[in-house]
Amino acid sequence: MSKPSQFSPEVRERAVRLVREQRGEHPSLWAAVETIAPMIGCSSQTLLGWVKRDQIDSGEREGVSTSERERLKTLERENKELRRANEILKLASAFFAQAELDRRLKS
Repeated sequence: MSKPSQFSPEVRERAVRLVREQRGEHPSLWAAVETIAPMIGCSSQTLLGWVKRDQIDSGEREGVSTSERERLKTLERENKELRRANEILKLASAFFAQAELDRRLKS
């Protein structure tokens, strides 16, 4: 599990918006990020990550969107639970089959 962010979603959105708005005034995306990150109080790498995530979510950059990532996590969790339930059912089935066999052999 990842640790909770010290920055609210509103702060992240504002920071990303600032980078987008001021991108044209800088020679590169990184230069814009380096200028804005200290204003927000985060590292440049953190802000760049937020910007890239926003670009992925808006379809500007290749990658798995946040909603798809959440959907995959949910499906993986369900898959794990179903495998565990299936294993329990297999063991129970084997137990009851053996008990039935033992009962028939005693009769």
